[in-house]
Amino acid sequence: MEESAEEVRISVVMPCLNEEDTIAQCIEAARDGLLNLSMNGEIIVVDNGSTDRSAEIAQSVGARVVHQPKRGYGNAYRKGFSVARGNYLVMGDSDGTYDFRELVSFISPLAEGYDLVMCSRLAGEILPGAMPWLHQYIGVPFLTWLLNYFAGTRISDAHCGMRALTEETLEQLELRTTGMEFASEMVIRAGLAGSKIAEVPITYYKRGGESKLNTFRDGWRHLRFLLLFIPNHLFLIPGLLLATVGLVLLFLLLPGPVQLGPLNLGIHYVLLGSFMAIVGLQIVSLALSIKVYATTQHYRQTDRAISALLKAFNLERGLALGFCLSALGVGIILYILSIRLSGTVPFGGQNYLRAEVLAMTSIALGVQTIFSSLFLSIMGISKD
Repeated sequence: MEESAEEVRISVVMPCLNEEDTIAQCIEAARDGLLNLSMNGEIIVVDNGSTDRSAEIAQSVGARVVHQPKRGYGNAYRKGFSVARGNYLVMGDSDGTYDFRELVSFISPLAEGYDLVMCSRLAGEILPGAMPWLHQYIGVPFLTWLLNYFAGTRISDAHCGMRALTEETLEQLELRTTGMEFASEMVIRAGLAGSKIAEVPITYYKRGGESKLNTFRDGWRHLRFLLLFIPNHLFLIPGLLLATVGLVLLFLLLPGPVQLGPLNLGIHYVLLGSFMAIVGLQIVSLALSIKVYATTQHYRQTDRAISALLKAFNLERGLALGFCLSALGVGIILYILSIRLSGTVPFGGQNYLRAEVLAMTSIALGVQTIFSSLFLSIMGISKD
């Protein structure tokens, strides 16, 4: 079905790593799917370092074989997409778990104006032995819920390997990841970009050959990628909350202990407040750093609050705030020292310990703010 560059409408891209038992049937199914659509197309098999006859078999049954020596699910697809010539791109595994004869149900939504078509195993049928119960009932539903929550999508199966998208959508998404998290990146970026996403239920078959999926390693890669895309929830909100509670404790207990029901908030809670304020500011600083890094790398995140904070927090304002906090702390310490040297209270007494903790905390926060401002400024320098 491979035609000239002008005539190719659909590119079916299959990553392949030692799939000699199933690669031929997947290619034949894809060919049948293209015939059913009456559209010209091509079938691209991306050999990802196979040590068996997969590449040889794929070529013998008419597929276009390209090689990607860098291992990884994302690496394989990015290589395949880079050489694809179709306006519509279909992706699916070459292990026999998906039926490429159903191409018409993936392509029709794209022709109707959708940007991305997600196939759903959970909304369709999962044949016996096709998916471990841990994936079907825990892993996939949980990660899908998490992705929907943060990306603003409404899909039932965020990690189904069979999908279709337009060439224009692929260019807009600027996919970068190299491993299994590539599947999550595609959906997150599409959700953040406001892409029109359709979902099609499919039948999921038991794979042929040996599975390359590692439940906990690959599950963690998906979860890690999701967390890095949500700095508001992971860094900014916890950091601000921690710092606020810490500062409240410091100032509330500055005059002396506070009795809160059966709880006596004494000097130990002053130290706790200091600790919380310093750690909280550090976490907020990390949130801002992630945002600056994401901006320089052209990553888009769910971080409107961080973006607003960065607009108000430039280098000059950061330095000014840092010096003010440090000066406040130094001023308090000098004041306490002058009183002690005057002999008003015994040197080393506990009378001013709360004020000293507040002073040292203020200095620590000031120094953190100064160096964080400098670091963020350096990170934000354009590489162009």
